[in-house]
Amino acid sequence: MPKEPDQREFIQSLERGLAVILAFSDHHPSLTLSRCAELTGLSRPTVRRVLLTLQQLGYVRSEGRSFALTPRVLALGYAYLSSLNLPVIAQPWMEELVAETREACSLSTLDDTDIVYVTRVATHRRPSVALATGTRLPAHATAMGHVLLADLPKTELDHYLARAELAPLTARTVRTPEELLHRLDAARAQGWAMIEQELEEGLRSVAAPVRGADGRVIAALGMSASVASADEETMRERFAPMLVRAAAEISERLGADFSPCRHPERSAGDETMTIREDS
Repeated sequence: MPKEPDQREFIQSLERGLAVILAFSDHHPSLTLSRCAELTGLSRPTVRRVLLTLQQLGYVRSEGRSFALTPRVLALGYAYLSSLNLPVIAQPWMEELVAETREACSLSTLDDTDIVYVTRVATHRRPSVALATGTRLPAHATAMGHVLLADLPKTELDHYLARAELAPLTARTVRTPEELLHRLDAARAQGWAMIEQELEEGLRSVAAPVRGADGRVIAALGMSASVASADEETMRERFAPMLVRAAAEISERLGADFSPCRHPERSAGDETMTIREDS
């Protein structure tokens, strides 16, 4: 008969720490000690020690008598993405997009207030900004950032807004939380996002969400083009639908039941979804 697992090798404190993290959800974005103890079945003193440890490590923040997760927990999800080898899964679709559009295609995740490039398929053109795996860009000024931020629970989005410095990289960059929230509402409703010369003058970008098995957005698939090589109509009517389809197929490979609630070609003409080009 197979031997029972050696309990001496079992780290109970790690089990308790993970149980506390997993107690938070969209239904329970903020928890008191008592509520967390109730959900996990752990004692109040144990939950308190775990939460204070997580707070010191930066994974949890206090909100009066309650606690909430911080965006740092996304680093744990990034480890999962790495184990899935997401870049390898996405590579065929990214290469196909580049071949069809002759524009570079990138995949990124959210880390604190930045997006981080997971992988990129470039063209033969020399980009004005060097972008490679590990490159960080401010989420508020990128289409991929808008897609990733749009899926955050309210508490996490509020925390992002409290921490993010909405620096005006160009005259068109989003500068206020209110304007950014408006843009995120649009991205959430239409299932994709576009920015117009907000990260860099002369560059426009479009992005779509990649979802995991639980339906949450785990990455963003994006494309950028110079204003000389692709006009706004091309980005909206051609590139956006292509990205949404590719992102959906990648999502399905990851186990997601992904079906955009709105087709980008339909929402492209919706005036409420138009990204403003003024400053």
